[in-house]
Amino acid sequence: MNPSINHQIRLAARPVGLPQASDWQFTEEPLRDLQDGEILVRTIYLSLDPAMRGWMNEGKSYIRPVAIGEVMRAGGIGQVVDSKSPRFKAGDYVSGGTGVQEYWIGDASDKHAAFYPVSKKLAALPKFLNALGMPGMTAYFGLLDVGQPKAGETVVVSGAAGAVGQTVGQVAKQKGCRVVGIAGGKEKCDFVVNELGFDACIDYKNSSVKEGLKTHCPNGVDIYFDNVGGDILDTVLTRINLKARIIICGAISQYNNTTPVKGPANYLSLLVNRARMEGIVVFDYASRYAEAVAEMGSWMQQGQFHTREDIVQGLEQFPQALLMLFEGKNFGKLILQVSEE
Repeated sequence: MNPSINHQIRLAARPVGLPQASDWQFTEEPLRDLQDGEILVRTIYLSLDPAMRGWMNEGKSYIRPVAIGEVMRAGGIGQVVDSKSPRFKAGDYVSGGTGVQEYWIGDASDKHAAFYPVSKKLAALPKFLNALGMPGMTAYFGLLDVGQPKAGETVVVSGAAGAVGQTVGQVAKQKGCRVVGIAGGKEKCDFVVNELGFDACIDYKNSSVKEGLKTHCPNGVDIYFDNVGGDILDTVLTRINLKARIIICGAISQYNNTTPVKGPANYLSLLVNRARMEGIVVFDYASRYAEAVAEMGSWMQQGQFHTREDIVQGLEQFPQALLMLFEGKNFGKLILQVSEE
């Protein structure tokens, strides 16, 4: 039986600082009949990502802001319920831009949704929002394409227990690097070392990052993959080697500022060390995602690559769940489960 009502969460106002309950509007609308070429997708899992905070802001960026009154943008995994397109059939599992809603309906070839099939045989569905999804693609191409690691080099990654960080570190280990993570709290640091196989992890909440870098990176830092910005970026810049590469992936410490973003005070270290700092936006690599999925998928099947997901239940939990990212409360890739598999 086809569903008749779609529950959605829309952006009601542009947040100032951390998003508030009043910035969201819970709506519902009847589902219409499919036109030729369209599909109806039931959302199962939604990816909750720090980038969402930037998408809520007015202003020019790498992707247009979510409009006021629009369903909040989100990547997700779903199942095709009904299809009038040769691209997908009912029962297929797909990944794409579902938005924060129970159902997505539209043209199967919609460029913004960009649905592609996923297989439960390769990996559990949530992993397609983690290492085999956008965070994993960001980590893989950011490290390999921008960072260009060589065996024996020292790689440091902040947000090491998060979705991007856990993949960066494991890819770096597969490529023969020494890997040092930075994460908040003993439990996350133990996970990063004992389960993910990093060489060391610095607990920024309970110890000095500066001292930790001296201890665990005695030969300096060749590559820094930055997910947090702020003071940690500044500290790592004091330890970089000649020709170091700094990959700017995100700056979660700065996303909810009501004052201007704090830039790196130690940027002259780039000059002294002839180092470079370069940004990574995952969409630039869309045509190559299959390469990364194939390589990381094979590592997973060989038991050489591990991921951790933190799954929150219920569409209505979206506003509170999103805040977990900015409070460091998630442990692993944060995912919202909207319906049963």
